[in-house]
Amino acid sequence: MDIKKEVGEKIKRFRKKNGFTQEKLAEIVDISSRNLSNIELGLSYPKPETLEKIMLALNMTTEELFSNDNLKTNDELLNDINKFISEAKTDRLKLEKVYKILKTLVE
Repeated sequence: MDIKKEVGEKIKRFRKKNGFTQEKLAEIVDISSRNLSNIELGLSYPKPETLEKIMLALNMTTEELFSNDNLKTNDELLNDINKFISEAKTDRLKLEKVYKILKTLVE
């Protein structure tokens, strides 16, 4: 996946997570809905000023935007989760924290 597509996909994911339609986010950022659609599809890349406005509107950090953690496959995510659990096996406090977090998320 190229960087434009990765950035676009993350913007789309954060937009939906924040409950914005493309039209609403485009209005907040002061760009056209078509422009935002092209950004999300990876067909164009926003100007730095526009990218900053998008990140502010979505309460998104630079790290969240450019890290690859959100692009892992389900198997990669499960492997990472299992690794965290394995590392917590010998530490009761860590294991309890992992348990409480997972229980809260699943309920």
